[in-house]
Amino acid sequence: MARQLSRVGVVDVGSNSVRLVVFDGAARSPAYFYNEKIMCALGAGLSETGKLNPEGRVRALSAIRRFAALAEGMDILPLTAVATAAVREAEDGREFCDEVERETGVKIWIIDGKEEARLSAQGVLLGWPGSYGLVCDIGGSSMELADLKDGNVGRRVTSALGPLKLREIPGGRKARKAYIREVVAGLHEEMDFVTGQRLFLVGGSWRAIARVDMERRSYPLTVLHEYRMTARRISRTGEYIRQSDLQELRGRCGISDSRMSLVPYAVDVLKEVVRVFKPKDVAVSSYGIREGMLYEQMPDELRERDPLIEAARYAEAKDARLPGFGRLLYDFVLPLFPRAGWQRIRIVRAACLLHDVSWRAHPDYRAEVTFDNATRANLGGLKHSERIFLGLALLTRYSNKATAKWMEPLYGMLSLDQRREAEILGKAMRLGAMLWLNAEEPPGSLKWSKKKGELRLTLSAHARPLYGEVAEARFAALAAAIGAEPIVIFKS
Repeated sequence: MARQLSRVGVVDVGSNSVRLVVFDGAARSPAYFYNEKIMCALGAGLSETGKLNPEGRVRALSAIRRFAALAEGMDILPLTAVATAAVREAEDGREFCDEVERETGVKIWIIDGKEEARLSAQGVLLGWPGSYGLVCDIGGSSMELADLKDGNVGRRVTSALGPLKLREIPGGRKARKAYIREVVAGLHEEMDFVTGQRLFLVGGSWRAIARVDMERRSYPLTVLHEYRMTARRISRTGEYIRQSDLQELRGRCGISDSRMSLVPYAVDVLKEVVRVFKPKDVAVSSYGIREGMLYEQMPDELRERDPLIEAARYAEAKDARLPGFGRLLYDFVLPLFPRAGWQRIRIVRAACLLHDVSWRAHPDYRAEVTFDNATRANLGGLKHSERIFLGLALLTRYSNKATAKWMEPLYGMLSLDQRREAEILGKAMRLGAMLWLNAEEPPGSLKWSKKKGELRLTLSAHARPLYGEVAEARFAALAAAIGAEPIVIFKS
């Protein structure tokens, strides 16, 4: 399946939906050039008939015909297409794939449950290199588990705990919950999972539950990737869903009708998985099987890179006025963070690479645009609080005033110390942006002595003419933010 393409087109034929994703190159941090989903419910009624839903077959074939035409227009044929639980279990699954190939030219690979679990886990690794814990991927007709250790996929299991199958179990909710308990207990025994590790959730039904949890809590950032939940919150949200009018709730949350109808079944599964496996926390992953297929095509050297830094480097190379200066700016500001851990350091590095990519925005809105881009961009390897930190630092790089009222709830996700640190980073980048020479020559250096209460700026002879009154004011503002006396030294 490995190949070199400038763009990669992937079709995921699931039990509930059929989706085309076109990645803009097999880069470490995927850019979504195109993304379209059609709800087909291929797996509806499968437990009773043993065959794919006839209406779903028609819709799926029509969708794939459209996707093939789009792919031809984008010059990305052949598409990589996989089918999961519904197609692999249906009596007419192979017949359907043959029909699709005859009608569209798209060859569909039917993968088994363990392979589905592996690809979903690789999707998680795309966003979290070196992850450990348990990946739980729910589709319409199945649920898979995969163990992650040191960035490698380990034991994998599959089950019939998809919502489309669960709603066909006779005996009502009591019988369904008993079935879920029995299956999850068996999965736990088979996986031999160690409690206290992270649970990664992959799949549309999990994301829908997370979106409802956000709505229930009035959570200020609606990015689902890296959203965290606890067992208690999942339980409360499950009860909230059970007591709500699903049509009214789906309207508020922006969830499709077909997806919302499956959420009550998925909630019962998630509550039992959390109860039995007892994870330390629960993280939602927007990356799954499709991203896992992209990860499959990457060489090991590319897989080991930090997706956040790679995305920032790509943005700098594409959009900055002086590509390459971000590396010098990082060296310039780093002395201000002597005790920062590696997680904070990578955010500082990303901020420096991104510090100039929004220069085309109107000056009146540039600060807000940078904040919005950082907090809502499709970036892997970023916790929500880190998104806010990055956004605030970039906003302060362009403006000393955090003006818009809609930002205030987001700032509340940071401690006062974190806000201060982000603003110091922004002011340091704001100063460094005044000292451009080229992408190779450092303009100078900063040295902060907390004991002496001094912030020293040493400028090279070439950079000395750049230190005008605006740069002087920015240096004074940075020193004031740190609580230090500004001292300037000019090299001869």
